[in-house]
Amino acid sequence: MPDADYQFAEWLLARVSLDYHVEVDGFFYSVPHGLIREQVDVRATTRTIELFHRGLRVAAHQRRYGGRRHGTDPDHMPSAHRRYAEWTPDRFRRWGRSIGPNIEGLVLAILANRPHPEQGFRTCLGVLRLFKDIDPERAELIAARAVAVSALTYKSIASIIANKLERSSRDTEDAIIEHPNLRGPGYFH
Repeated sequence: MPDADYQFAEWLLARVSLDYHVEVDGFFYSVPHGLIREQVDVRATTRTIELFHRGLRVAAHQRRYGGRRHGTDPDHMPSAHRRYAEWTPDRFRRWGRSIGPNIEGLVLAILANRPHPEQGFRTCLGVLRLFKDIDPERAELIAARAVAVSALTYKSIASIIANKLERSSRDTEDAIIEHPNLRGPGYFH
C-alpha cells in the first residue's frame, strides 16, 4: 500500500502573462519571470498548484480559494520588482520627513487619498524626486500648498513648482464680488 492517499489532480495548459503569473480559477500564481509568454503545464490539486515547464517543476504554490488574488514568490520577480516590493508607506513617510514635516504630511495625504497605499507609491516616488533639486524651504511651501488645495498628483505638484504657486494664497473671501444679483450662501439655508 502507498504511504500517501491518492490525490486527484487536474492538468491544464496555460501561458505565462507579462506579469509572470498564471491564472487558475480566478487566482494568479507566479513563475520565474524568465518564462514570460511561455506555455506551462499546471497541476492543480485541492491544496497545491504546481507549474511545470518542459517537464520540470518551476513553481509550487498553496492553492488559494479566497483572500488575495495573487500568489507571488519574491524569487520569481525581476530585480526591479523586488525593489518595488520593498517599498512601504513608512519608508516614503521617513523619506518625506528627512526633507521636512510638510513633505511628510504631503506623502501621508497622497497615500491616504488612494484606496490602497501601494497605489500611491509611484506618485510619492515622483514627487520626492521633484523635490530633490529644490531648496528645502521652498519644497516645504510647495508641499503645504499642495495639501491645502488637495493637489495630490504628480502632475498638479509639478504645476505648482513650474508656475511658482507655492506663495499664492488667494482668499476666497476677497474673491467674492458684491452685486445685487448674487444671493450668497445664506439664500440656500
